[in-house]
Amino acid sequence: MAVVPQEAINQFEALMEEVDESLKRTFKNIHQGYPHESLMRFLKAREGNVTKAHKMLVDCLMWRLENNIDGMLAKPIVPVELYRDIRESQLIGLSGYSNEGLPVFAVGVGMSTLDRASVHYYIQSHIQMNEYRDRVILPAATKKYGRHVSKCIKVLDMTGLKLSALNYIKLMTTISSIDDLNYPEKTLTYYIVNAPYIFSACWKVVKPLLQERTRRKINVLSGCGQDDLLKIMDYSSLPHFCRKRSSGSSKHLDKNADSCFTLDHPFHQQLYDYIKKQSLDRATIAPVKQGSVHVTLPENASEGDIAKILESELENLRV
Repeated sequence: MAVVPQEAINQFEALMEEVDESLKRTFKNIHQGYPHESLMRFLKAREGNVTKAHKMLVDCLMWRLENNIDGMLAKPIVPVELYRDIRESQLIGLSGYSNEGLPVFAVGVGMSTLDRASVHYYIQSHIQMNEYRDRVILPAATKKYGRHVSKCIKVLDMTGLKLSALNYIKLMTTISSIDDLNYPEKTLTYYIVNAPYIFSACWKVVKPLLQERTRRKINVLSGCGQDDLLKIMDYSSLPHFCRKRSSGSSKHLDKNADSCFTLDHPFHQQLYDYIKKQSLDRATIAPVKQGSVHVTLPENASEGDIAKILESELENLRV
């Protein structure tokens, strides 16, 4: 849905005026001073249906309260060795910004193993990344570029994708459901690069099952995607797995390019330092409990069906 009618927005605003004050407070952490735009995101996620969008947003706000999502950025994953293990097995990082000022997040789908910590830690880390993006990265980009920046771009690297992906497909589906239900319309485009045969086979099966709104956002690029991505961002913002060597062949990627996945990358250092500082500030008021955060997980039938079909397709390829 490209355009949201003003009448729908007015109705949505009127409904939100009636919600409990506690829900209004957590909504502020979502909209960051742009409530109108946030309502539009939820309306787009429900094809302009005000009743469904209102239920979706209220459910999201309740989820935030029940799981103390507002305090998620004050709960560091400790010790740091554990957090390093997570960063080395859940590959994601900020590689730079597009020409329009949108943050570019690189995701190493194929090389992520998600096997060095509990499910709860991986989900906690993912939510922290979302919250830091929405409360720190996007507001800073808005200030820097002089206009409201509310979305990001994600570049998904399929290098190394194997049948062992079956081992964590359910966790990835859960994380995807958390994003769809509680952080809708935050990604402008998903660019898929370095796709091996196994991805192509699965994509043919999954693509028809996705909503048109989701399909429009996914763009499968040739090879490492450098030539296409340079049309929307500078070379310095390209994820390391998209950078060719001087030979110009996508088969000869620049292995020396800095990886934004590692804990030593400035983005992850800033994120971890921010969380530790928030934790220390809160500790002066009340002790902060250690350990993983257990978050209520969503139940999404349609995505569960997609996961089962994808799992079946991967099993067929195994034969």
